[in-house]
Amino acid sequence: MSHDTETKLAAARTRLILDKPFLGALVLRLPLKLADPDWCQTVATDARHFYYNKSYIDSLSLDQTQFVLAHEAMHCALSHFARRQHRVKKRWDVACDFAINPLLINDGLIPAPNVLYMKEYEDMTAEEIYPLIDENTEDGPMDDHLYDEGEGGNNGEGSQPPPKQAQQDEQQQPQGGDQHHDERPNDNDDQNEGGGNGGNNDENQTNQNNTTGAAKPPPLNQNEIEQLGVQWQQRLAGAAQQAQQAGKLGGNMARLVDHLLQPQLPWRMLLSRYMNYSARDDYSFTRPSSRRQGDAILPSLHSAQVEVTVILDTSGSIGQKEMHEFLSEVDALKGQMRARVTLQACDEKLADDGPWHYEPWDELKLPASLQGGGGTRFTPAFEWAEQQDKLPDLMLYFTDAEGEFPENTPNFPVIWLVKGKAKVPFGTRIQLN
Repeated sequence: MSHDTETKLAAARTRLILDKPFLGALVLRLPLKLADPDWCQTVATDARHFYYNKSYIDSLSLDQTQFVLAHEAMHCALSHFARRQHRVKKRWDVACDFAINPLLINDGLIPAPNVLYMKEYEDMTAEEIYPLIDENTEDGPMDDHLYDEGEGGNNGEGSQPPPKQAQQDEQQQPQGGDQHHDERPNDNDDQNEGGGNGGNNDENQTNQNNTTGAAKPPPLNQNEIEQLGVQWQQRLAGAAQQAQQAGKLGGNMARLVDHLLQPQLPWRMLLSRYMNYSARDDYSFTRPSSRRQGDAILPSLHSAQVEVTVILDTSGSIGQKEMHEFLSEVDALKGQMRARVTLQACDEKLADDGPWHYEPWDELKLPASLQGGGGTRFTPAFEWAEQQDKLPDLMLYFTDAEGEFPENTPNFPVIWLVKGKAKVPFGTRIQLN
């Protein structure tokens, strides 16, 4: 009976709220909708609702039902609906599942059958996993990701109706009246969407009398993506706060939330801003020469060549393509700031062939002899920089920030361009998006 299915879903949500309040709070944000089995074989989400196939839920244990509920909520909380960009939809969907499932399994949830899981993908984002997915992969996600369609373009644009038409189409859906209520970013009432027991709202009453279930919703338009992105970030922060207060937010989830809630500005813009600030023209009160020109010492504008030290982490956490992109960006900026660049590489020790020196007019490129692959220690690079005849005006360190840091803060500014979630003990951290 449909009522038995809804009872199982309600029980699974209640257990999540009690045992995993972070995940439970997120799951409550997705009202339940019985889906038409013609398009929904398992479960699905459009970042607004949790759609389910009755037969599939009936085949799961209560523990596995908790897993699929949390799985759909995590797609939304991680804003997977807004991050695909140019990537191929199928590969992106697979990468997203590979990113989510280790989080849930490590948090103690029991996976549903045939979920995608590889231990190698633990603590990796969907963007990091995507290049590792074969273009012709036969893997497929456990669920349907309904927020976009198509194989290319930004969020499937071109395959979805224009905003006005999409809104009209959604209003024609049987349960379309819930949309306005669910879109309020600061609506506290949506914590209770579906009710705490998941089985007493009007939607579920409708589903009991609807044997075919809801029709497949249209993909999101850009305005909806932006609104839902803000909404889910607020929900993520609120769920984390509640779980922390209850003392039930695990370490992995806490690090993930901290990473997701920090500002995600374009790294190229930030790098340009900090590099140009370090190289700005300034005024000097030093005498222009030994011959005095009167008693007054007036400030004069001076411009000097900037000494920039660039360190590449070659421990294996940063790929060659990413290093090329980083150095290309620094190369474009160094001409603007009249910078002389000293390039050094380090894993657990400095590269044997380094350093490499580049004048402002030289092309900054990756040395052909660059090798690495050992452990990660940052101390050798800072010790080397401190021993040079002149300290750098600025150090740029490209790394995943997983390694041994110096005990003392250096006497020069440091900008860390970080791939991953790790923190740094000093300097300015720029997230590689």
